[in-house]
Amino acid sequence: MTVKEIFENLDYGTAPESPDLAKEWISKHGPVMPQYIGGEWVVADESFDSLCPATTEPLTKISQGSDANVDAAVKAARKASVSWQKLSGFERARFLYAIARQIQKHSRLFSVLESLDNGKPIRETRDLDIPLVIRHFYAHAGWAQLLDREFPEYESVGVCGQIIPWNFPLLMLSWKIAPALAAGNTVVLKPAEFTSLTAILFAEICDSVGLPKGVVNIVTGDGRTGKAIVEHPDIDKVAFTGSTEVGRILRKATAGSGKKLSLELGGKSPFIVFADADLDGAVEGLVDAIWFNQGQVCCAGSRLLVQEGIADKFHKKVKARMEQLRLGHPLEKGIDIGAVVDKVQLERIAGLVKQGVEQGAELHQPSTQCPTSGWFYPPTLLTNVSPSNIVAQEEIFGPVLVSMTFRTHAEAIALANNTVYGLASSVWTENLNLAHDVASKIKAGTVWVNCSNQFDANCGFGGYRESGYGREGGKEGLYEYLKPKSMFGSPIQSKPVQPISTSEKIDRTHKNYVGGKQARPDGGYSLTIKTKSGFEEVGRGNRKDIRNAVEAAESALSAWSNLAGHSRAQIIYYIAENLAAERQLFVNALGGDSAAEEEFDASLDRCFYYAAWADKYDGAVHNTPMRAVNYTRNEAIGSCGVVCPEERPLLGFLSTVLPLVSMGNTVVAIPSESNPIVACELYRVFDQCDLPGGVINIVTGLHSEVVPSLAEHDTLQCVWHFGDAETGKAIELASIGNLKQTWCSLGKSVDWMAAPNPEFLRRAVQVKNIWVPYGA
Repeated sequence: MTVKEIFENLDYGTAPESPDLAKEWISKHGPVMPQYIGGEWVVADESFDSLCPATTEPLTKISQGSDANVDAAVKAARKASVSWQKLSGFERARFLYAIARQIQKHSRLFSVLESLDNGKPIRETRDLDIPLVIRHFYAHAGWAQLLDREFPEYESVGVCGQIIPWNFPLLMLSWKIAPALAAGNTVVLKPAEFTSLTAILFAEICDSVGLPKGVVNIVTGDGRTGKAIVEHPDIDKVAFTGSTEVGRILRKATAGSGKKLSLELGGKSPFIVFADADLDGAVEGLVDAIWFNQGQVCCAGSRLLVQEGIADKFHKKVKARMEQLRLGHPLEKGIDIGAVVDKVQLERIAGLVKQGVEQGAELHQPSTQCPTSGWFYPPTLLTNVSPSNIVAQEEIFGPVLVSMTFRTHAEAIALANNTVYGLASSVWTENLNLAHDVASKIKAGTVWVNCSNQFDANCGFGGYRESGYGREGGKEGLYEYLKPKSMFGSPIQSKPVQPISTSEKIDRTHKNYVGGKQARPDGGYSLTIKTKSGFEEVGRGNRKDIRNAVEAAESALSAWSNLAGHSRAQIIYYIAENLAAERQLFVNALGGDSAAEEEFDASLDRCFYYAAWADKYDGAVHNTPMRAVNYTRNEAIGSCGVVCPEERPLLGFLSTVLPLVSMGNTVVAIPSESNPIVACELYRVFDQCDLPGGVINIVTGLHSEVVPSLAEHDTLQCVWHFGDAETGKAIELASIGNLKQTWCSLGKSVDWMAAPNPEFLRRAVQVKNIWVPYGA
C-alpha cells in the first residue's frame, strides 16, 4: 500500500512488534522454565506447556512446583525474614528503587513477553501495565523509607504466600510484592499457570539488583502448588487475587490457623449513565471499562445501566463504536482487542452468553471477523436483560457487556447494588451533586466518576461483600502486610460455663435487648447466673433471637450509617454521661472492689475515646500522577456481630461494640457468658441517651448455642470474636457463605485495661476510593 492510498482510504496499516528478543529470552532458559527459590534457579521434575493465546502454539514449558519446592521456598523466606526485617527502611527502599529502575530499563521486553503470554494488546502492556508496575515499586520504596514514622505501632507479618491471576500477571505481582517488601516481609509467590513468564523475568531482576536470597521466591505451578502454599504451616499471611469460588476455598483452608488473609475477588461492576452525561465521552469510557484486556478484568464495567430516556440513543452509539474495534494478534500495535487467555475461558464466555440469550437477552456483535487462529471472542452487547438473567448476575470475565435501563437515580443505585459483588463502579453525569450522592451509596470499594479503570500505587483498591476484603495500594494497602505490635498476648484459659440449677431466690430477671426494646427469649428459657450478691436470670437466646436481632440491626443501619459523625459522637457522649450516673450500680455488678472501680473508670474513658473519634476518623485525598482528585471515605461495613470477651464484662463489651457503632455500623452483641448481667444493665443507659432502636442489640445465652447462628447469618457483613481458638475457627469457617469479614483472637488474650488499640477503628470501616477527574 502506498502513502497516497493510505491517505485516501485511511485504512490502518500493519505495525507488528517483533517478538524476537522475547523468544530469545525464553530459549536461553532451555526447554523448561526454572523456579526461583532461595536465590537459586530450580527446575521441577514435572512441567506443562505454556501456550500463546493468539496462536495456541507452545511458548515453552513451565515447572510444576511440588510440595518440596514450596517447602524449600518457605524455609528460604523464613531464613531471610530475620535479616530483612532488621534492615532499615532506607536500605529496603534502595532495593525497591533498584527493582523499579531495572524494570524501567527492560520495559519493552516485559511488555512483549506479557502480550505473548497473556494475549492482551501490546499497547496495553506497553502503555498501561508496565508503567504502573514501575510506579508501584517507586511508590513503595517511599513507603519503606517512611514506615517507622507512619506505622509506629505496627510490625511486619513475616512470610507471605501470594497467589496471583492471569489477567494482569506482572501488575498483580507488583501489587503483592512491593508492599510486602516495603513492610519488611519476605514472600513466596505463585503466578498463574497460564501466565508465568514475566514473574520469572522479574525474578531475574531481583537477582540482578542483589536482593538478599530468600526475600523473593517464585514457585510456578497449577492449583496444587497454590494449595501447598496456603496450607504450609510456616506461612504467616496469604494474599490472593482471583475468583470468589477459590476465595472461599482459601478462607476454609486458613480458618483457625491465625494466618492473615486478604482477598481480591470477582466483580460485576455497574457502569451507570445518566441522561445528562456526555454520551460520546461515556461511550469511550465504556470501551475502556469492558473491552480493555478482552473484558478479563475483575472490575470490568460489565453491567451497563443507562437511563431509560437515552437508552436507544446510547445503545446506537455503542453499536457504532463496536464496529470500529479491531481484533487481532496482540503484538499488532493497532489492535484494540486481543485473544482470550485460554480455550477453557473462551468456552465459559460462549456458554454464559448462550444461556443469557436463552433467558431473553438480545445479542449484538459487530461485523468484525475474529482471527481464525487463537482464542478470540468478539465484543458483545446484550440488551433487554432482566436483573435475574444469569448474565446480569454471574461474572463472565470476557468482552461481554450486559445492558439494563433505569428511570430514577434511586432505581439506578438499587440496580447497581443488586449483586453479591462490590468491587468497583463507574458513574457518568455532568451533575456533580448527583455524582457524589450516587458514589456514596454504591456498595463498592472504588467509584470512578466520568472515567473508568483508573489505578495508582497511592490509592487503595479492593472490594465490598463477596468481592473480598483487604486493600492493595496506598497506605491502606500496607496494613495488609503489617500487624499490631502489642495487640494479642498469651493464650487465654477458657472454661465453659454451665447453666446453674438452684432453689435459691431469684433476685432479678433480664431479657434480651432487640430493636431498642427488652424482648423475652424466643425459646422461653432462662439461664441462672450467680453474682456476688445472689442469683439473677438472663434469657437463653436461640437461633430466632439472633434472627430478630439481625433484622433489627439491618433495619437501623441506613439511618445510623448516614447520620453525621458529630451526631453519633453526641449519642456516645450521652451513653458516657448516663453510665457515669449509674456508677455504683455497675461497680457492684462488677464485684464492688477496687478492680471493679478501675474497670468502670476505664469503660467510661472508652466511651469518651470512641465518641471523640466518631467524627474524626476520616479519609484522605491521594496524590496521583493523573489529573484527578482521588478521595477516600471510611464507610461503615454494615450490620456486625460481636462475641464479647469473658474477661472484663463491661470494658470488654464497650471496647468491642463502640468502635463499630462510632463508625456507623449496627451491632448484634453477645455479652460475656459468665457475667452477662453487666451488659443487661446497659439497657437502661441506652434507653436514656437517644440511641436509635436496633443500633445495639444484645442477645444473652450460652455461646455454644447462639454464636453459630450469629456467624452463619448471611445478612451480617462482619463478625468479631475475642475468646477461645475453637470458636474462633468455627466463626471463620461459617463466614465462607457470604465471605463476611472476621476478626478473631483465636484464643489469645487482650489487655483490655491498656490504651485503645488503633486496630479497632481500622477494622470497623471499609475504605472506598472515589476518582473525580478534572481539567478543561
